[in-house]
Amino acid sequence: MLQKLRDKTSGWIVTVILGLLMIPFLFVIDNSYLGGVGAQNVAKVSAPPSWWRSAPSWWPMSFLWNHHEISVEDFRTRFEQARMDARQQQGDSFDPREFETTENKRVVLDQLIDEQVVRLAAEDARIVIGDEAVRNYIAAIPAFQRDGKFDAEQYRLVLAQSQPPRTPAMFDQVVRTSLQQSIIPTALAQSGFATKGESERLLKLLGETRDVEFAMLPAPEADTAAVDDAQIKQWYDTHTRDFMQPESVSIEYVELDAARMPAATPADEAALRRRYEEEKARFVKPEQRLASHILISAGSDAAAQKAAEAKAAKLAADAKQPGADFAALAKANSDDPGSKAEGGDLGWVEHGVMVKPFEDALFAMQPGEISGPVKTEFGYHVLKLREVKGGEGRPFEEVRDQLAAEQLQADTERAFNELGGRLVDLVYKNPTVLDSAAKEVGLPVQTLGPFTRATASGIAANPAVLRAAFSDALKEDGTVSDPIELGPNHNVMIRVTAHTPEQAIPLAQAREQVIAAVRAHRTEEAAKKAADALLAKLQGGQTLQALAEGEKLQLLPMPGLPRSAPVPTAAANRAVFSVVPPTDGKPSYGKVEMDDGRYAVFAVTKVTPGDLKEVPEPQLAMLKQQLSQIDGAAAAKAFVDGLRKRFKVQVQESQL
Repeated sequence: MLQKLRDKTSGWIVTVILGLLMIPFLFVIDNSYLGGVGAQNVAKVSAPPSWWRSAPSWWPMSFLWNHHEISVEDFRTRFEQARMDARQQQGDSFDPREFETTENKRVVLDQLIDEQVVRLAAEDARIVIGDEAVRNYIAAIPAFQRDGKFDAEQYRLVLAQSQPPRTPAMFDQVVRTSLQQSIIPTALAQSGFATKGESERLLKLLGETRDVEFAMLPAPEADTAAVDDAQIKQWYDTHTRDFMQPESVSIEYVELDAARMPAATPADEAALRRRYEEEKARFVKPEQRLASHILISAGSDAAAQKAAEAKAAKLAADAKQPGADFAALAKANSDDPGSKAEGGDLGWVEHGVMVKPFEDALFAMQPGEISGPVKTEFGYHVLKLREVKGGEGRPFEEVRDQLAAEQLQADTERAFNELGGRLVDLVYKNPTVLDSAAKEVGLPVQTLGPFTRATASGIAANPAVLRAAFSDALKEDGTVSDPIELGPNHNVMIRVTAHTPEQAIPLAQAREQVIAAVRAHRTEEAAKKAADALLAKLQGGQTLQALAEGEKLQLLPMPGLPRSAPVPTAAANRAVFSVVPPTDGKPSYGKVEMDDGRYAVFAVTKVTPGDLKEVPEPQLAMLKQQLSQIDGAAAAKAFVDGLRKRFKVQVQESQL
């Protein structure tokens, strides 16, 4: 029976049937198995195997390729970090909605893709990061250190509090991967170099000056010619964005300001005394101890440690002898360079200043007592406590005014919070109505608007209020906002009562603006044409002086004009240094539009390179280093760009 079953299931017919049965499963397998981007990923980077660089990428040959995918979670984590960085840099001007653009998302995704490209290249190059390199890197991170040394407990605590929380094994892998993918770009960046000739040539260019003379054209006459309907329509149609009515809103709001609320009733004497008893510890002056010490440094081996301890013990015994001079012993024996010359004097010491073993010993001593040896990470100490002060409490009468002011402030804040809490609770019951809630708590409803983002005034000028007023939630739903903080104990709740989206101004309404724009353009073109005509005369052989005399133009000579100096304007300086240097005694000519709309033509008559003798050697070395860094960074970028062209990168934009 079994043999017959085996024979029936081993023929070619069964093979064909099994093959046909497998076909439907190909359509339910995750697309990533067939070379696409997986359902939970935003991108996939693939590289051909090192032993077959020209391997085709089509399925099923794609199984031979090496793949790294970027998950949705990885992308969102990195994008959120970018959002936090932008918020920190921009402060109140940060707009979350404007940050959520496809361009910003692609910038973040490109960074992640570059990292995976470099990681694949490192794996292809057989780069492996050893355990010791990972340990050394982690131990050097300041966040994991206490008193300048790596602390395992601190390491675990920081990882547990990070977002997302990580275990040491997870963080080890993150560091290992980061080091692996940074090896090649870092080596390329450090390989950059600049020759002495390149540095000197750049310095000559940076220090270059030019003798130039400007001829200032008069301000163009305003165009007053008629503008027909066809011209108006053509200009309006081709410059629609210039004639837009910006988005605007109107709001109503309730303002809660503790400064405008009725003053709280001052606390009575009994209440102040109760507070004093509850917080008496606040009014105790910190204890301070006047201390001296002798430090005996200890080596790392056991013999040196024992010798240092013995020496410190003997010094402690000597210091306790009648008539002993502790300062003299410190000057002769202490290894502390900061206090040795002062006879070991450390001044007044409070809790939390010294290392724990030293502090524990010092604050357990009595005035005049000598103690030691006390072992710390610096060696062995002999301590002398000379005097104690502080530690006593201040009487009620001395701190009564402070307590009264604090109590009044606390009562004012409590009243403010209670009022704000009542208003919020009432609004939550009917979130699209503000006036009834305001009436119940006795606050007036005020109105503002319509206003645009550019014309906002009053409370709307506050960046947080402005963002809320133009947020989709408030514009579309008509709901009342959460309390928006304007300052300490100063909040506002707003509701958008009217919203007008951005829209084109009708031609009939914008007609005069269009006519003015057409005439301004004509005026600008006329000024440019006049400058071109004068420039043509200069290039035809006429001198600037003769041209200025014939056209009655104002001349403005500027000998020795340095590069990048915004004189007479930044644009004029760029134009002067953009023309080719004069040759065979013939000036180089150009034109530029000035800030007031006038044009000027100019002649460059002499170019003087920067004098290297005037450049200090340190500045030359710094410039060479900067050029080397630029060259190295360019090499690293070219390496990544080249890999991206050779590798296959797939992006699922719908997952962004």
